[in-house]
Amino acid sequence: MDFKDQVRQLSERVSQLKDNIHTEEATKNAFIMPFLQVLGYDVFNPLEVVPEFICDIGIKKGEKIDYAIFKEGHPVILVECKHWKQSLDIHDGQLLRYFHVSKAKFSILTNGLIFRFYTDLVDANKMDEKPFFEFNLEAIKDGQIEKLKEFHKSSFDVNSVYQSAFESKNSNELRALLQKEFNDPGDEFTKHFVKQVYPTAVTAKVLEYYKPLLKRTIANFINDTLNDRLKLAITNDDSLSSSSVVESTNVSSEVVALPSVPTQADKEKAEIVTTEEELEGFYIVRSILRTKVPAARITHRDALSYFAIFLDDNNRRPICRLYLNAQTKKYLGTFDAAKKETKVEIKSLDDIYNYAAELEAVVGVYASSKVKEE
Repeated sequence: MDFKDQVRQLSERVSQLKDNIHTEEATKNAFIMPFLQVLGYDVFNPLEVVPEFICDIGIKKGEKIDYAIFKEGHPVILVECKHWKQSLDIHDGQLLRYFHVSKAKFSILTNGLIFRFYTDLVDANKMDEKPFFEFNLEAIKDGQIEKLKEFHKSSFDVNSVYQSAFESKNSNELRALLQKEFNDPGDEFTKHFVKQVYPTAVTAKVLEYYKPLLKRTIANFINDTLNDRLKLAITNDDSLSSSSVVESTNVSSEVVALPSVPTQADKEKAEIVTTEEELEGFYIVRSILRTKVPAARITHRDALSYFAIFLDDNNRRPICRLYLNAQTKKYLGTFDAAKKETKVEIKSLDDIYNYAAELEAVVGVYASSKVKEE
């Protein structure tokens, strides 16, 4: 069972059992300890997960936090737990104090359903007031599962996750600003656009006129773009059996004529669906190789029977192939210096890490230009 399936299974478990969980301790045992296990941590190993971790706060001695996850002998993640019915908003201050006196770089506040992840992006060694990542386990999305995987024991790296948290924080703030401006355009936001279409000085009266117009224009633009993409997707499906003309995704309403009779290559390309699992495998390969070459040089192309990964988008420089579309077994195909492929069965995408040496070796050959490209 891969990571996504484990998270989905835990999500179902939480929904089924929560009405029978009546205490905070039961919440820990039924929801939070299994959650830590899904992240790859051994909750029964005191060198890895320490329950009731002591965080002395000033003159208060013996203050405890529910769990501390250790790495190389030091706490890296603190976990404060509450009963699943409790709101987390009234508990942030307690975790903030714990964070300040420990060496941990990340903290999690959770009631088993809602999980909030914190770090110190604003002030060093002081936990931020707002989480950089939050999800509801009962309604977790695929993108959130990918984000959560950064905390898995097999791939957890403090510096990488901290940089990712920084990007998430900025992205969330920009998203919130855009949402606010889209819903209620401010003066400066409105003026930025009006100045480019209005011939004279932009006065308060002009702004008053353009604000509701800009709001409607943004809403219409978003709706039209979504509708155009939906029409294009539907038309592309229909084009496999008959000729068609589809609207361009460009909002100019221009039309683009597709070939009246699709070629075999068109049909095969239309049947290719790049899955999230294939992309996840690609990101694993890229993370392995980024110490050898810049990440941008690791590229991919999808095919009907496999998902190929190359160096420099060059099919003469194959790194590996992922065979993930079969109903039962999955395979990884690695290449040697002679470009001979060796296929091995993998139980999960995490098994790719076991072949890091082979991946690094073939990239090393390509990077040193010792291989003859034919």
